[in-house]
Amino acid sequence: MASPSIGVFALQGDFREHLHALSELGVDAVAVRRPEELARCDALVIPGGESTTMYKLARTFELFEPLVDRIGAGMPTFGTCAGMIMLADRIVDGIVGQETLGGLDITVRRNAFGRQVDSFEGNISFDGFAEPVHAVFIRAPWVEQVTDGVEVLAAIDEGPAAGRIVAVRQDNVMATSFHPEVGNDLRIHEYFVDYVRQS
Repeated sequence: MASPSIGVFALQGDFREHLHALSELGVDAVAVRRPEELARCDALVIPGGESTTMYKLARTFELFEPLVDRIGAGMPTFGTCAGMIMLADRIVDGIVGQETLGGLDITVRRNAFGRQVDSFEGNISFDGFAEPVHAVFIRAPWVEQVTDGVEVLAAIDEGPAAGRIVAVRQDNVMATSFHPEVGNDLRIHEYFVDYVRQS
């Protein structure tokens, strides 16, 4: 098939790093700020950033409803950190009135690991990967609850947060609490791109 066109929500957050990672994998990476840019994408990545700002900007730029519609219609979508919050059906510790795009039947806890000073990194086992992933957590959420339809791809292996779920997938939507765009390990982006190519 022709190389897929994968958009990255680019109104806020670390979208440049995702655009670079996708370009390295040979796909057409598109910065998405308007509905017409979303319309030409086969799939979408929602980056880390500030989830409360993201949903407000999506409303302002008239992207919110088109995003909900495309995700609901089966567009492959991958969220990281704040992107996980944006794709969760339910949020704990969100701001009053905080909206999400939905798509993942999970409950996430915003800033679960603590504030910026509590950011950390470490190796975690990721389903299907022979070698661990070096995961960077920055004011990250974790998944408090999943339903039967959600596949857990990774959880914290050790330490105070051992067992906390940090990567999930449900049908066309996947998300990580951490930032796979940081560093040179492209395996998680490649995992998503492979899914997009098969869709």
